[in-house]
Amino acid sequence: MSDERTILLVNHVEMLRELGSAFLTRSGTVLTASNSDEALRIAKQVRPDVMVVDLVMPGLDGDAVCRFVKGAPDLFRTAVVMLVDVDDPHAWGRAVRAGADDILAKPLSRVSLNETVQRFTRGQVPTGQPRIPVDSTVQLKVGRDTVDARISNLSRGGIFLETDCELDRNIEIGLDFVLPESEVHFKPTACVVWKKLDAALDHTQGLGLRFVDISSQWVRNLEDYVYDHALEPNAVTAGTN
Repeated sequence: MSDERTILLVNHVEMLRELGSAFLTRSGTVLTASNSDEALRIAKQVRPDVMVVDLVMPGLDGDAVCRFVKGAPDLFRTAVVMLVDVDDPHAWGRAVRAGADDILAKPLSRVSLNETVQRFTRGQVPTGQPRIPVDSTVQLKVGRDTVDARISNLSRGGIFLETDCELDRNIEIGLDFVLPESEVHFKPTACVVWKKLDAALDHTQGLGLRFVDISSQWVRNLEDYVYDHALEPNAVTAGTN
């Protein structure tokens, strides 16, 4: 029995299917589908390890495909990587709310696509996105209230904040921050995905957040920032966001 992983690439543009297949050929067996109906039929038959799905397609969009996969009992092990348009300000939030395991902005690079897919194919437990430690202030906007907190670390997909602010999981809040050595002002929304309440070991407690409404250009800026600092001695190689 082969241990090679199966990747299903879903895109209605033939050239992009061919290009994506060429990018992913060393990551596993690549199957392709040109529309959502074909994608779901293949997914039910082969139960792929990873689906790479374009958000905008004829018929069912990629977020509807993702919701189906995440709700199907026989596909619960299938990771969904969503491809979104860099110029669409609402695309990232649509993918997050659909339950996508990861999101990439187009145009794609071979390196980012392979690294993302391989996070879900290397072992039984997927590795997190690369993240780095950061010491910077951030404002949380919860309803009409504004609360100050500190950024402890971040990835292109999420952030960990040191704060004693009590928020329920899945609540969506606004963020306002500028990274050290960066002139980019970030104002995304994010949802609470986990809470750290026990501060006994390292004297910190806080919130793990996943970005929701965030422009793809901001994501690119975060990705560049993380990449530029990832080789520093105190950098963390994997995270949960």
